[in-house]
Amino acid sequence: MVDIGENGRTWLLSGPTSSYALHLTEADELLHLHWGPRIALADAEALAERPLPDYRPFESPLDGREEYPVEGGPRFVRPALSVRTGERRGTEWRFVSCETGDGTGTGGGADELRLCFDDDGVAITLHHRMRGDVVERWVTVANGGDARVELLRADAATWTLPEREGWRLSQLHGRWAAESLLTTAPLTFGEKVIGSRRGHTGHQHLPWVALDTDATEERGEVYGCALGWSGSWRIAVAQLPDARVQITGGAGWDDSGLLLLEPGESYTTPVFAGLWSDGGFGGASRTWHAYQRDHVIPDAERDRPVLFNSWEATGFGISEDQQTALARHAADIGVELFVVDDGWFGARTGDRAGLGDWTPNPDRFPQGLKPLADRVHGLGMQFGIWVEPEMVNADSDLYRAHPDWVQYQAGRRRTELRNQLVLNLAREDVREYLWGQMDDLLSSAPIDYVKWDFNRCFTDAGWPGEPYPQRLWIDHVRAFYALLDRLRAAHPRVAFESCSGGGGRIDLGVLSRTDQVWTSDNTDPLDRLAIQHGFSQIHPARVMAAWVTDSPNTQLNGRVSSLRFRFVSAMAGVLGVGGDLTAWTGEELAEARRWVELYKEIRPVVQRGEQYRLRPPAGGQSAVQYVLGDESVVLACLQAQRFGEPVPALRLRGLDPLASYECRETGEVHRGAVLLHHGLRTGLRGDLDATVLRLRRV
Repeated sequence: MVDIGENGRTWLLSGPTSSYALHLTEADELLHLHWGPRIALADAEALAERPLPDYRPFESPLDGREEYPVEGGPRFVRPALSVRTGERRGTEWRFVSCETGDGTGTGGGADELRLCFDDDGVAITLHHRMRGDVVERWVTVANGGDARVELLRADAATWTLPEREGWRLSQLHGRWAAESLLTTAPLTFGEKVIGSRRGHTGHQHLPWVALDTDATEERGEVYGCALGWSGSWRIAVAQLPDARVQITGGAGWDDSGLLLLEPGESYTTPVFAGLWSDGGFGGASRTWHAYQRDHVIPDAERDRPVLFNSWEATGFGISEDQQTALARHAADIGVELFVVDDGWFGARTGDRAGLGDWTPNPDRFPQGLKPLADRVHGLGMQFGIWVEPEMVNADSDLYRAHPDWVQYQAGRRRTELRNQLVLNLAREDVREYLWGQMDDLLSSAPIDYVKWDFNRCFTDAGWPGEPYPQRLWIDHVRAFYALLDRLRAAHPRVAFESCSGGGGRIDLGVLSRTDQVWTSDNTDPLDRLAIQHGFSQIHPARVMAAWVTDSPNTQLNGRVSSLRFRFVSAMAGVLGVGGDLTAWTGEELAEARRWVELYKEIRPVVQRGEQYRLRPPAGGQSAVQYVLGDESVVLACLQAQRFGEPVPALRLRGLDPLASYECRETGEVHRGAVLLHHGLRTGLRGDLDATVLRLRRV
């Protein structure tokens, strides 16, 4: 909800537990007032009456206090907006109007605030929308003049934190096969910049940061920000000379230019969302999870099926008969979705050929994909396929016909990574070709699911002949979004998974168009505990795909682990199986069937429940708990038991202290207060042990 002060220049947005306030001075300086616990409009107006600090030599009283600092005037902080018109740079805006609404144009309850400014024909609109306790912010820049406007930088938002001592910065870092690793460190003076200059979200950082001073998992103030953009991006966290802290972020890595706006054209930034929580890191995570389930993820109320993926079982060496045999085993253990991975199309017998030719290989699938899809459906499963539409091999019919369709720099060698090149989706002819190829494919067989991969970073991001080639960095992502939107509209029963060599394209932008994401190519169950712990800081279990694969682990490290440990690790998200089922013993298949049956029972709690991280995977015992209504599920893993010491009890969370809970594994009935304060014994022992504990309120 949005409240407006009597003077029309103070605004307060409020959610269930938090508020966000800003104020416009008579000099049209837009100042940030408050972000934190819920306050009244009178409180915001009192904050607006506070004067700016006294002028100090070499400093600006605006720095660290403006809601959206622009380039130009008495400012020295990083500008969120940098505009060039002809020979002139910077912005001198004047306030035009304030608009409120429900964010949909239907005129309902006011939860969106739009502040409109003008700078000599350049219209700048700042959008604020409250969804629960999450504030969504974004900006629209429109060229209403007669000359071109160059956007050198247009960030989605600048977030201002209250004055505190001892800020700490948490972020998720990593690389391929080691994504989403959580790290926390003291924030020091200057700037900490994270992001991607690779053309996609990247394995190296998720576009999320959190700041606190003394928070724990269970209590304390936490401020978090997350960017919804699937291309290159940048988030800068700055501790200014007076110790104030601001966070600025948006699309694009540097300030070399985003877009050239012709008269009448406009640009809308991605959403940069933020939240305040006084429930510690766990409370902040649960707010993020609820926000995404309620407002971001398509069909979030629909639980995701247990899938089998053929990649680790077969690699490129696939055939229709072989996939049919795997499908029979998958159906026998209770799999609900069978996915044929890479190798089904064109001349794709390895990674050097075939990308771009999205028709079934005639030797492997002589009658196309429909016969296999029909068999899979006959076994009671859905049918899915793997694609990588944004890429092309030099050894492909597509590249031979259209070598100019890739990103490249004229007069330079076309760099191949993973033996492939990147198609320039900013070109309309490329977009239409891919739409036709994907639409024909999804119409050719009863396909229920698409794993959409992106296995290569931008390198030679050129566009010969284009007057403003920098635009491809933005337009590629916008074209990717438009293609997904168009395919979802034309094929509404098809679900999509985002993949990029594992977790290289995970963000709020792609999650608004896909049903789940591939968390990491690393399927080792022990490594996955740390990856999944970091992932859960921002994203819910409902979208986190996790597979049970073979032991020893063939993809990465050769580690040997029990089927029990592998399943419990993977059951923390959307369960999948990726091993060679034709090589599993009868005992292993029977055990897998029992685990899949158990997962289906607990799936609603895991995928829709509130998540509590009971113990981090730093060593020893780690555990995560999910609570939905009267049901609770605990997934506990023991890495190693040292010196024969008993494994500590797990203090549970999210339960009613006045109620009693039955543990279905043991039949014991526990008081809620006892579970909350004294814990539950897991019975784990030895190395790489794991268990599932189900609790029901009685």
